[in-house]
Amino acid sequence: MKDHYKKLAEDLLNLAGIKMNGSNPWDIRINDERFYKRVITQAELGLGESYMDGWWDAEKIDELIFRIVRANLQNKVKRNLKIAFQLAGFYLLNMQARRRAFIIGERHYDLGNDLFKNMLDKRMNYSCAYWKDAETLDEAQENKLDLICKKLYLEPGMKVLDIGCGWGAFGKYAAEKYGVEVVGITVSKEQVALGKEMCKGLPVEFRLQDYRELNEKFDRIVSVGMIEHVGYKNYKEYFRVASRCLDDDGLFLLHTIGGTRSTKNTDAWTHKYIFPNGMLPSIAQLGKAVEKLFVVEDLHNFGAYYDKTLMAWYKNFDNNWQKLKDKYGQRFYRMWKYFLLSCAGAFRARNKNQLWQIVLSKNGVLGGYNSIR
Repeated sequence: MKDHYKKLAEDLLNLAGIKMNGSNPWDIRINDERFYKRVITQAELGLGESYMDGWWDAEKIDELIFRIVRANLQNKVKRNLKIAFQLAGFYLLNMQARRRAFIIGERHYDLGNDLFKNMLDKRMNYSCAYWKDAETLDEAQENKLDLICKKLYLEPGMKVLDIGCGWGAFGKYAAEKYGVEVVGITVSKEQVALGKEMCKGLPVEFRLQDYRELNEKFDRIVSVGMIEHVGYKNYKEYFRVASRCLDDDGLFLLHTIGGTRSTKNTDAWTHKYIFPNGMLPSIAQLGKAVEKLFVVEDLHNFGAYYDKTLMAWYKNFDNNWQKLKDKYGQRFYRMWKYFLLSCAGAFRARNKNQLWQIVLSKNGVLGGYNSIR
């Protein structure tokens, strides 16, 4: 039976040009023979966990995952019943209900501000950068912030809502450069604490708050990398909240990772270790959710830039690991490395993960919306 699993794994990976113990940087070097059964029976969970456990290595994990995703191998491995039952919760339950809203903050964003300071750009943007005419991560992230401000046509004195504000990168930039007042909400205590410190003296307010509690008017709304935590059962309510909080002539910019297929769960490894209850929306799901609430004025896909962003984050994380290793440990290092590089490879493949900026209005912009790139 052991040889059976080995042959299955080898045949499957060969479809993507990946060899066991081969000489290419994307080939898998096997450290423990139990790898074969684990990856065949547990799919992406088995692949990720066995890497964390040191059962295999690869010189370039990003290139390995790029080939796996490009060849759609993740759809050719059957999950076992235990994993299937675990994922069934996404279908049967509202995994992102209000009572569960703060789980992602506690388990991911509250890991430690030191981790994110040593990984992200100087403004601490934890979302895809805009690399057009940029050479460094800092430049690319400022490009992204300015792109958002221009797409929203910000003017001094406007009041802006930032749903899922992180450490306040957008709020700080928009207040400094465009003279607006910003209210940011997040479910992370650590983000609120550091964000207040970083935005001291600026008209930027931080609230530890679930989006469903909002009920006040704003000239503009922005939400960057937050709807991935909302869940398909709540998309309609999310946009209803945004609609009731946006002035009738306002604009709402949504920046989100998206999937090319409509799904109702996430992969088991990411759910267990990185983003509990996370879920990537599709265009179809977003379209259904905004119906009768918003007009889609602009849709901009720059998902190819996420590959470059993730590789820059990994470089920072790896270069600064000596400052972090005593707190986080080697197993965390392998987990985080796998997270960043596997995501880079998935975006590189271009056939699964996308990055969209969508500009919405409540009634349509008279005369038309002028798109900015």
